[in-house]
Amino acid sequence: MRAPSFWNNPPTAPGLLSALLTPLSWLYGRATASRVARPAKITPACPVICVGNINAGGTGKTPTVIALIERLAGKVVHVVSRGYGGSETGPLRVDERSHKARDVGDEPLLISAFAPTWVAKDRAAGVAAAEAAGAEVILLDDGFQNPSVAKSMSIVVVDAKIGFGNGRVLPAGPLREPVAAGLKRADLVLSIGDDVAQAEFTRKWGEALGEKPRARAHLAPLETGMDWRGLNVLAFAGIGAPSKFFATLHGLGANLLRAEALDDHQPLSDALMKRLETDAKALSAQLVTTEKDAVRLPQSFRPKVLTLPVRMAFDDGAALDNALSRLFPN
Repeated sequence: MRAPSFWNNPPTAPGLLSALLTPLSWLYGRATASRVARPAKITPACPVICVGNINAGGTGKTPTVIALIERLAGKVVHVVSRGYGGSETGPLRVDERSHKARDVGDEPLLISAFAPTWVAKDRAAGVAAAEAAGAEVILLDDGFQNPSVAKSMSIVVVDAKIGFGNGRVLPAGPLREPVAAGLKRADLVLSIGDDVAQAEFTRKWGEALGEKPRARAHLAPLETGMDWRGLNVLAFAGIGAPSKFFATLHGLGANLLRAEALDDHQPLSDALMKRLETDAKALSAQLVTTEKDAVRLPQSFRPKVLTLPVRMAFDDGAALDNALSRLFPN
């Protein structure tokens, strides 16, 4: 499902449709407030770091989780995810060799290559399973609005270019809860984007952020030795912001003959892939996709599609390091 365009209107001019939907937003916001006020079902002995967001949809949580795994090197890190898009209810530890995206979801399958990863519709049960399996620290992938697990630290991830959209709660805007309510529970804001986007985010939302600690980062292509310059490509992506992936390819010098933006987590059926393969052949182009999409590819297409991996690069990670040092003082 694509986000309606008025969600990205300026907060000072959210639009007529947004105004008409505002009564429903009040109901949604009150329901969220009631839910997050519930007591936790479980308080693990080990630290739990929640990587969440206030916006609905993708803001960069998966690369943030991977970056935290790397930053917490030397500790036994487990990841717990709801497993969006997967059929398994869990708690189940993901096995990247035997599980498919349709079983556990594409994001947990990708993350499982970096750390032990669990999927559980009941996040408290997933955290309990991870702790019983020896986790020294648990990364809760999403779940910022889920009160079932007591959190040691909560990081709100935001796309600096989009910010908090028009500042309204669903369905009048893109937010799961009001900005002020979400930021009150957050320990840190991580804004992701280039310098221009970061400056614009500060201009629009700096007052709302107040003194809240903030880290800044951007996504950069992982150096693999692949020379993209002049390569004719048909790129496709089913992520939160496909345009960013296409822009990255263009910036690497690829000749982007076609960019196919799919819905987030959209299944890559044989029929869809055969159509894309036919179109690519007609253009004499190479099929290219993201890491997250690649785990959803039918097995027969994996040798035919190139993957462009990206990783998080911190421009200012001092606030994150300070928060982690308080959580792990030794």
